Amino acid sequence: MMNIGKVENLFKNLETGNSDIFFKHVSDDVSWTVMGTHPLAGTYLNKEDFISHTFRRLNRILEEGVILKVKNILLQDDTAVVEMESISTALNGKPFNNTYCWVVYFKNDVIVEVRAYVDSALVQKVIDENEK
Repeated sequence: MMNIGKVENLFKNLETGNSDIFFKHVSDDVSWTVMGTHPLAGTYLNKEDFISHTFRRLNRILEEGVILKVKNILLQDDTAVVEMESISTALNGKPFNNTYCWVVYFKNDVIVEVRAYVDSALVQKVIDENEK
């Protein structure tokens, strides 16, 4: 069973730019659904597909890359609800101050399923204005 300290330590890697360490704790066959109607939305059925279509895509248009700061964690058994914010700058110099809520399911301390909620309009805008 997960404890709050483990979850905090794991997600701290997304704030410090160590997303590789974070993703070592994500199952290769994770089911990751990004809610919304923007270009990153959809259900990804493995870790590589999720990373390539979301994190890598955003890393190309955000000066600092994807940096997520945890604001709140709620934990019950092996389910965590993690609220985060992104304070980044897009290549065009405009702020990308997004908010996120991930509902994360763990099995044996490994993330096996995620439902991610994000500001769809802001994602659409930053992609439209910065992708070439």
